Amino acid sequence: MGAAPPGRVVVDVSALAPNAASLDALARLQLALRRRGLDARLRGAPRELLELIAFAGLAGVLRVEARREAEEREERLCVQEEGELDDPPAS
Repeated sequence: MGAAPPGRVVVDVSALAPNAASLDALARLQLALRRRGLDARLRGAPRELLELIAFAGLAGVLRVEARREAEEREERLCVQEEGELDDPPAS
C-alpha cells in the first residue's frame, strides 16, 4: 500500500467494533484532525461499520477509502464441468 497524501491520515478501522462509541470516537478524531488542517480516511471498515456511518448521516464526514479486492477474491475464469465422455455409438 502506498503512503497517504500530505495532509491525510489513514486510520485502519478493521478491528473496530461497529457501535455508537466507535462512531463517536471516529467523528471526534475527524474533527480534531480538521482543526489541524488534516483529513482522516478510514481503511478496512467492516460492512456493519459502514452501515452505521450511513445510518448516522456521517458518510460525508467520515470518508472511507475504496476497497481493493484481495488477489484470492479475483474473478475466476470459467470452469467446465468434468464428466466422462459418452462411448461412441456402436456401428
